[in-house]
Amino acid sequence: MNEQIEAQEALRGRSLDGLRPKLQVWRYIFHFARTKPLGAVGAAVAILLIIVAIFAPQIRTQDPYIIDYTAPYASPSSEMLFGGDELGRDVFSRLVTGSRISLRVGLISAFAGCTIGMLIGLASAYYGGVTDLLVQRLVDAMIAFPYLVLAIALMAALATTELPLLEDPINKVILALTILFIPITIRIVRSQGLAIKEMDYVLAARAVGAGTARIILRHMAPNVVAIWIVAVTFNMAIAIIAEASLSFLGVGAGPEVPSWGSMLNGATKKYVGVGPWLAVFPGLAIAIVVYSWNLLGDALRDVLDPRLRGSS
Repeated sequence: MNEQIEAQEALRGRSLDGLRPKLQVWRYIFHFARTKPLGAVGAAVAILLIIVAIFAPQIRTQDPYIIDYTAPYASPSSEMLFGGDELGRDVFSRLVTGSRISLRVGLISAFAGCTIGMLIGLASAYYGGVTDLLVQRLVDAMIAFPYLVLAIALMAALATTELPLLEDPINKVILALTILFIPITIRIVRSQGLAIKEMDYVLAARAVGAGTARIILRHMAPNVVAIWIVAVTFNMAIAIIAEASLSFLGVGAGPEVPSWGSMLNGATKKYVGVGPWLAVFPGLAIAIVVYSWNLLGDALRDVLDPRLRGSS
């Protein structure tokens, strides 16, 4: 009888052990939402954007590319929730489809640019000397330009490229923004890398003969992950507004692509007086998403930075 009771208690303890990690994760989520409510709002909007982008074909009410010449400048109604544009296309469907472009540009460019910048920044800090000097002077030269001017210059340079991958204008925007985010991340990560390379565990790894790649990837990179996460979050917001700006200026996505920036471009040129909703809804979408990503990035910085942890 005692053996059965012990077996049941051991089984119950094993099952509780399996639940503890999940409860721990939920506890952290609730703690984050309670201590950083604005960050929780930003996270909720970010999750909503991801859901809308994934299920865009099911959410949209019409084909965003179908032209209906019988319904130009249609007012918002039950058939067209956000009205119609100058060609009778459903603004709501184009806005939902454009969320995929914004999320794609933001995720890929921010992730790739920050990852490359992190590795180069750590290598620059670790090697030091002439290598660090050359890298930092190149970074200074790139940061000296306003980001939008540099993005336009990169788009102009990529316009003559005939690579099959760059036939899609969205891929050109992603590549231009990826290059744009590299020097910013290098500067942020290098300052932290200079302190990390003098830590005892890095010196011990170097003393036992660990290679440069192993020291950078196994010992230094994990200690700048918090900075990397914050940089990715902030740069995603910058990428979304940069893509919209490039499309608005006519060097990003084409006018037929349902991008939020291209929708604003067409609306503000000629039609804002006829159909003000053509500019209101894309502008609100850009403002809400960018503001939410910034709130999330600010909250993550407070949580992940030990110097700011616990601040209100």
